[in-house]
Formats: sequence, structure tokens, C-alpha cells
Amino acid sequence: MTEERMALLELIGKRGDTDLVRELLAFAAERLMEAEVDGLCGAGRGERTLARTNRRNGYRGRAWDTRAGRIDLKIPKLRKGSYFPAILEPRRTAERALAAVIQEAYVHGVSTRAVDDLVQAMGLAGVSKSEVSRICQEIDARVDAFLARPIEGVWPYLWIDATYVQVREGGRIVHTAVIIATAVNTDGRREVLGMATGPSEAEPFWTEFLRSLADRGLRGVQLVVADDHKGLRAAATKVLHAALQRCRVHFMRNLLGRVPPGQRAMVAAMLRTIFAQDTERAAHEQWRKVADGLRERFRKVAEAMDGAEHDVLAHRSFPKEHWPQLASTNPLERLNGEIKRRTNVVGIFPNPKAIIRLVGAILLEQNDEWAVARRYMTLETIRPETDTEPVSLPAVVG
Repeated sequence: MTEERMALLELIGKRGDTDLVRELLAFAAERLMEAEVDGLCGAGRGERTLARTNRRNGYRGRAWDTRAGRIDLKIPKLRKGSYFPAILEPRRTAERALAAVIQEAYVHGVSTRAVDDLVQAMGLAGVSKSEVSRICQEIDARVDAFLARPIEGVWPYLWIDATYVQVREGGRIVHTAVIIATAVNTDGRREVLGMATGPSEAEPFWTEFLRSLADRGLRGVQLVVADDHKGLRAAATKVLHAALQRCRVHFMRNLLGRVPPGQRAMVAAMLRTIFAQDTERAAHEQWRKVADGLRERFRKVAEAMDGAEHDVLAHRSFPKEHWPQLASTNPLERLNGEIKRRTNVVGIFPNPKAIIRLVGAILLEQNDEWAVARRYMTLETIRPETDTEPVSLPAVVG
């Protein structure tokens, strides 16, 4: 009798009817994952063969929501590359969150005509308020746990960006900011650290958000990459003691908006010479040369450059290999695009909690995808040789 069959019979004998289906699903999932990883490695666990192309590297936990209930899986990790089980459906939680928010708006009578039509088209109209409430609570528990999890390790780089959505509050429709924070740790791994919503971007708002990250364990931040949000600089200095990198892309866009259309290509070409420099010192020197060269014809552009030099070039104080990622908030563009695509479907959110539910579910799944992707920054550049501890060799006995 095979080892797998003996384990299965033992499982059936031990468990009652209530847990049997869930345990059988977990058993089958584990065997499928092991088989998939064996195929990727070219050999089974512990097998010695020249055909082996990869090795295992422990496990990571992942909750799997099924009709039989939640199953806690142990997903194998590989030393080279990444592995994501075929049995898990990417984006499933976000799709459920989107449907839940749409249903909530519909059953509480706060939806728009577009949402009402979408509910009918998706066949979601026959769900009661109690059922919608149950679905929302289930998703909220997962999202809340994700957004409140402890932040472990050291995170030298933090990216923050904001997008805006409409929400019903007190019988009226208002615009609210949705703040997203992602970071890279000293293993070169990228994670979503948190999110917040609020009506303002003043310093108290930023201070409260950054303190919430620090209270969960965020430490070691050296550079915060963000747009020119009001109050963020003071909050980053006060809470994280970190420098602020102003998004280069947004700065150039704002700068070129002060230039007549016919002259923008010429000014843009001059600005690009700044970022083509190989050293921090050369970049600052070129910045001042370009500002002085534009001062006579475009005084407002030169004045804006005078005030933003150190903010836009802050990333030049860090390893050159990281400059492309640190110069702007562009690393968040794909994530923001996904958030906009989903929030545009809803249009007007029925309440602030619905924003957290949908955006939080998207962030949770993005974080899962990053967990199995390759490192965002290499270990060689994220851990400079000067930061490594010296290795002591034993004395040679004669």
C-alpha cells in the first residue's frame, strides 16, 4: 500500500464528518503542490540525481477559501525562481470584494444607475441584506488582518502614493484620499505595508498614517518616495527620521505645464540631461546649469527648480543600481491602475468601510503575487559590502 494511501486512510479514520471534506481537500492540495514542485525541481524531495534543476527552500503560509471553509496551506518555496500553485485562483479575493461592495450599494439603496444595471447583469440582485453582510464580514476579517499584521525586519525604502475616490457620507457625496504604502526590505523583497483613507492630506493625516506603520514595527526607513503632498515632509521627518524623494515624473510634468506647448520638447530635453549624469555631484551641477539657462525665458520654471533641487535628486545619495526605482512613484503605477479599474466600476462607494474592503483585497492579492516573484532589488545592492559583518577565521594550529 502506498504511503499516500495510508496517510489518506489514517486521515479518514481520525476525522469526523464535519471536518472531513476540508481535510481531504487540504490533503489533495498538498499532494498536488508537492507533485508540481517535484516537476519544477526535476527530482523528488531528498532524491539525489543529476537531473535535479532546483531545490526547495521551506514553505510560506497561505489561506485558501473553499466552499468547505478556509484551509491553511503550506506552499513550497524554491531556491531559484518562484512557485504559485495552479489550484489557487489569482485575484479571487479582489473579485469577491468587488461583488460584495456592488451588492452592498445595491441592497442598501445607495447605488447609481450604472451599479444597478451591473447588479442585474451579474445576477447579484437576489441576495438579501443579511447575506451581503455575512459576505462583507468574511472579507473584512481577512483584509483587516492583512492591514494590521506586524511589520518585521528593516525597510530602507518606502513608497507612498495617493488616489481619490467618491464616497457617500452623511447623505452627501465627497472625495476622499486613499493612501497606499509599499516598501522594500533588506532581503530585496517588496511588500504592501498599509493603506488609509481620509478627507485631507494635511500633516496630522500623514503623521497618523506613518505612526500606525511605525507602531506595527516599521523601522530603518532611509528614504520616502512620494509626490509633493502637503505635510508629508514634516511627518516623514518627525515619525521616520527619513529623507523625502519627490517623484521626478510628476515634478517634470508640473514643470512642463508652465512652458508654452511649442517650447516643451526643448525644455524637456534640457531637463533630461540632469538625470543622465553618472554621479550625485554632477547631477546637482547640471541641475543648476539648466535652471540658470532657463531663467531668462522661463523665470517661473527656474524658480520652481531652485526650490525642488534637493527633493528631486534625493535618490542620488543611494546606490546607483537603485536610482531607477527610487526616482519616482512609477513602481506603484501598475498597482494604482488596478485599483482605479476596480473602483471605477463601483463609482460611488456606499461607505468608507467599503473602500477599505475593495482596495484592501486588491493590495492583499498584490502582496501575495510579490511574495512569489523574484526580488525587487538584489541582495548585493540592498546589502552593501560595507554593512556586512566581518568573518572571523579560526587560527591555524601548527
